[in-house]
Amino acid sequence: MMTQEQCSHRNNVQSSDKPQIYKVGIYGWRKRCLYFFVLLLMILILINLALTIWILKVMNFTIDGMGNLRITEKGLKLEGDSEFLEPLYAKEIQSKPGRPLYLQSSRNVSVNIYNSNNELLTQLVTGSSGLKARGKAFEVKSTTGKLLFSADEDEVVVGAEKLRVMGAEGAVFTKSVETPHVRAEPFKELKLESPTRSLLMEAPKGIQILAEAGDIQAICRNELRLESKDGEISLDAHRIRLMRLPEGKASSSPSSGTRQTVYEVCVCPNGRLFLSQAGVGSTCQISYSVCL
Repeated sequence: MMTQEQCSHRNNVQSSDKPQIYKVGIYGWRKRCLYFFVLLLMILILINLALTIWILKVMNFTIDGMGNLRITEKGLKLEGDSEFLEPLYAKEIQSKPGRPLYLQSSRNVSVNIYNSNNELLTQLVTGSSGLKARGKAFEVKSTTGKLLFSADEDEVVVGAEKLRVMGAEGAVFTKSVETPHVRAEPFKELKLESPTRSLLMEAPKGIQILAEAGDIQAICRNELRLESKDGEISLDAHRIRLMRLPEGKASSSPSSGTRQTVYEVCVCPNGRLFLSQAGVGSTCQISYSVCL
């Protein structure tokens, strides 16, 4: 028969032989903090997702592009008005087929062309002061490729069939002008004028002045000179009038009461012309005093 001490000792030995169980996990305030952070993270994710959807909606993001900007096979397609705050670099800019292309600026619009060394080659500036172009040459061509206007350091070429000057003062040239034909508009007058200097017309094969339905006037203050070095000067008309020729009179010529209506044209040795009263014979020698 076992005593009470032996029974208690036996029970202690049996209880010590059983395996011990340890609790694994987060309990208490740590568990509550973890749930709070998970909930806060989910709220932030939802807010971020909502903001992302809102930005995509406002900016009109699509598979093809953003807003009025579309990405195509040929490049970028921009619809509507756009504002560029920084320089724009592009290989080609063109409008929608059938629509105009507008370039607007509050100050100026500049188009610059540089070479590989970053040196300016061509520049086009449009501003409040006007249009300025800088380059080695400037050309204007028609739709068929015909040259209408060209300018460089050596010459300016006008390829159009007609050059029309609409100003009231006409065209002013500080240097010489070379042209094969100068003609006024129909029913308009043609006037060549040099207000303070001389006017010179030169042509190796001749100069022709033609007025088919009007008159030709040559007016000068001092002398009008017609000179032909190797040829002759011809006056071909039904009537030739020499106005205001001096009249030579002999000192010993008798005075007559009848008015003289017929005169003889005489020539002095220096080429001066004068009139002499016609007689039975030549009266030029009698009136020779006008040549003195």
